[in-house]
Amino acid sequence: MKRVSNVTLRKRLVTVFLLAMVVFLVIDSRLGYVQFIIGDTLMERAKESWSRDIPFEPERGDITDRNGVVLAENVSAPSVMVVPRQIKNPQQTAEQLAAVLDMDVEKAYTYVTKNKSIERLHPEGRKISEEQADEIRTLNMPGVYIAEDSKRHYPKEEYLSHVLGFSGIDNQGLMGLELFYDEQLSGEKGHLSFFSDAKGRRLPDIADVYEAPKDGYDLALTVDDRLQTIVERELDLAEAKYEPDGAVAIAMDPDTGEILAMSSRPTFNPENYQEVSQEVYNRNLPIWSTYEPGSTFKIITLAAALEENLVDLENDSFYDGGSTKVGGATLRCWKRGGHGSQSFLEVVQNSCNPGFVELGERLGKEDLFSYIKDFGFGSKTGIDLQGEGSGILFSEDRVGPVELATTAFGQGVSVTPIQQVTAVAAAVNGGYLYEPYIAKSWTDPATGEVVQETEPTMKKQVISEDTSKEIRLALESVVAKGTGRGAFADGYRVGGKTGTAQKVGADGRYMENNHVVSFIGFAPADDPEIVVYVAIDNPKNTVQFGGVVAAPIVGNIMEDGLRALGVKKRTDGLEKEYQWPDAPIIELPDLVGLKTKELNNYLINVSVETSGTGPYIVGQAPKAGTKIEEGSTIRLYLSDSPDDKALDEKDDES
Repeated sequence: MKRVSNVTLRKRLVTVFLLAMVVFLVIDSRLGYVQFIIGDTLMERAKESWSRDIPFEPERGDITDRNGVVLAENVSAPSVMVVPRQIKNPQQTAEQLAAVLDMDVEKAYTYVTKNKSIERLHPEGRKISEEQADEIRTLNMPGVYIAEDSKRHYPKEEYLSHVLGFSGIDNQGLMGLELFYDEQLSGEKGHLSFFSDAKGRRLPDIADVYEAPKDGYDLALTVDDRLQTIVERELDLAEAKYEPDGAVAIAMDPDTGEILAMSSRPTFNPENYQEVSQEVYNRNLPIWSTYEPGSTFKIITLAAALEENLVDLENDSFYDGGSTKVGGATLRCWKRGGHGSQSFLEVVQNSCNPGFVELGERLGKEDLFSYIKDFGFGSKTGIDLQGEGSGILFSEDRVGPVELATTAFGQGVSVTPIQQVTAVAAAVNGGYLYEPYIAKSWTDPATGEVVQETEPTMKKQVISEDTSKEIRLALESVVAKGTGRGAFADGYRVGGKTGTAQKVGADGRYMENNHVVSFIGFAPADDPEIVVYVAIDNPKNTVQFGGVVAAPIVGNIMEDGLRALGVKKRTDGLEKEYQWPDAPIIELPDLVGLKTKELNNYLINVSVETSGTGPYIVGQAPKAGTKIEEGSTIRLYLSDSPDDKALDEKDDES
């Protein structure tokens, strides 16, 4: 038998030892890797296999106006969750749930017996009332849980509906700002985790884990609730009076591009959007609709001609015979027989089509269309709302003499209301074209800290400040002396321009007695703080002129809106030239202290209502010095004593 030497034996022992050491190091490294490197991950995976999550939805961020008035908020609306494996008596549980949630027992039974770790009752168990949630808690059914949830509430209902939009049952934005800023408004979900075995039974020795949801940011808009309320009121009145096919209103701060108000008709309640057709809630007309602007577009032609020094409004004259021939076509003025001899300032005041054809020809195709594009027409403004249209312009290589002429007075081009407002704001603010926006700032609801604030974006200066000043003066005269007299607001310097545009039918021809009538105005005329645009689509039972229908609406918005915004009245504006059937303006005298029998000495044509009894006038509303239309109603407060002044100066009424 061969004997193994000591050397060989030692070598074998060393080899075995080294191999054992390698194996040990591999096992030890693996254990160390599992323990210290991926241990936490493996533990989390284990917990996930044991845990069952009940979701807790975050609160969607509130939406407010610029002054904190709530426009969209959340109200509690809990949801029902079931863990089927924890339910001891499925039939009884199904019957109890069905009774509370007004659902079919068989459907409830299907939910509580599903082979799932956790199940949400949908839709009957979604967004239930607090009363229903309390009743379910009282029943104390094993395996039935109430998850905190909420639903969107719009406290002002139809107010600003197309802008705000709405969210769905899962609190996801579906339309309007709710969709455009869904990520910022949504927040992050939380959950309550409990641990169970493979059969779904709770593990009593492991504590539940609650991870709080992170609420979405609150959004403050540029909208001013006071002005928006006035706009909504005026569109409601216009809808009732004229029964139009549609209506649009926009108010903007011309120095920043901030949207102060925006509305359209028909409208809807965001909480009940399913009750109206998709065409109503899915079209935000102020940014979506496109149509021929009509004479409001003449402001752009005027701005271009003034900037190029092609016209002197005071000294250059123009004769309007009622029509002009261009390229074999006859283009008519809205006034039969024309306006005769007039200055170009009167051309603007009278909205004379042939006069603007002349300005278009002086500019030429290249210059006119260059200014049109510089003012933002033919492209989107960039407003932070979905669905914006870009309008339609003639391709320059297809523009002949007729197309140039019609474009000069707003026919043959297609624009959106937001383009109109943005362009006119640039024309009157010194020439600066701003990008319109409606989201003003974002706030963290947990800390109250403003995390983001929108700054105005100035795209370019389109015209000079001197040209802009001349435009303001010309458009102020339109309201005081021209076609825009319906927008005159006593004490406020208002400028603006009327528009009356025929609509094009499905056959491509202009429709008879079917117009979009509009007015765009701004005030104060020397330093504008607000630009307001109103368009009424096919008003019924009236003469379809912008000066008759839309101008008075803008005048009402201006007068009440400027007062609400704290803009003081002044006396340095142009006086209104009255024409039949305009009612003249009179200034109320001071009647306080007089006897009622002395009223005959004051020859003023007003209606009088009285409050109180006695021979002495101790108060009046409106107060002395206020200018009102003849035939308006004033209120006098009477007393037996001339020294009773308790009711004096009640100027906030009437």
